[in-house]
Amino acid sequence: MTTRAVWEEEPTRIARLSRPVVLALVALAVTFPLYVVVITSLSTTEAVTRAGGLVVVPRELTLAAYAQLLSGGVVTRALVISVFITLIGTAFSLGITVLAAYGLSRPGSLFHRPLLFVVLLTFLFGPGIIPSYLVVNALGLIDSYASLILPTAVSAFNLIVMRSFFMGIPGELIDSARIDGAGEFAILRRIVLPLSKAVVAVVGLFYAVGYWNAFFNALLYINDNNKWPLQMVLRTYIVQAQVLPTGAGGIANGTGLGMAPAPSLAIKMAIVVIAIVPVLLVYPFIQRHFTKGVIIGAVKG
Repeated sequence: MTTRAVWEEEPTRIARLSRPVVLALVALAVTFPLYVVVITSLSTTEAVTRAGGLVVVPRELTLAAYAQLLSGGVVTRALVISVFITLIGTAFSLGITVLAAYGLSRPGSLFHRPLLFVVLLTFLFGPGIIPSYLVVNALGLIDSYASLILPTAVSAFNLIVMRSFFMGIPGELIDSARIDGAGEFAILRRIVLPLSKAVVAVVGLFYAVGYWNAFFNALLYINDNNKWPLQMVLRTYIVQAQVLPTGAGGIANGTGLGMAPAPSLAIKMAIVVIAIVPVLLVYPFIQRHFTKGVIIGAVKG
């Protein structure tokens, strides 16, 4: 039985019947483009030509596009680099954000108000492209993977959300831990973090998706093509329509697996699939924490 507030009206019959229809239409609008991209990436040259572009009805499915991409080495190397940057960057950013948020959530911490003011100030003012490049260049980070992590290591939004969540933890728990002789790091590790799994998971997802999808820092700071992440390869091949170098073996041209050469459109869609699949695989494990982490972290405190 659904509990309804006294001021809420009972939904009409039309509203009850239209709700699943609207949800189905929204789900279709979200999944249909993804379906078309996947089917096109698995289609042959004849199927793409017959469809005049993107393929809706699957015919003559083949893995030639993926074989051609992964055999050349460019996409494989970029994929490994993106995974490395995402894992290291997320761990680093999450660690810094947790420590900073916990420190700013304690009213008696050193320089609490000035530091909080500096964090909030970043919502209003950004450093700009040229000053950021000059700082990265002065630190000697050009053409290094650190330039893809350090300039965006901490998000002020994520920091404020996590700080608000930490402030909602009952102070009695922390005070009782101090009475038992626990230090601040012990309190953070044994009490605060176990109670904050939801917000930590959501903030970690935000950081991971940000690192995975980022290409602008690579465009600014990475001059060596061999150090490009996957999103830069995606941008170069799809947006700028430049040809990616591939290996000279039979698999690269499709003959090694008995498949015809993949069409360029199928290769473009295959790169898109490779770029979005990791996020789709991770999101279901974080989704149950998503609403709780964001809403509680934004409202409390």
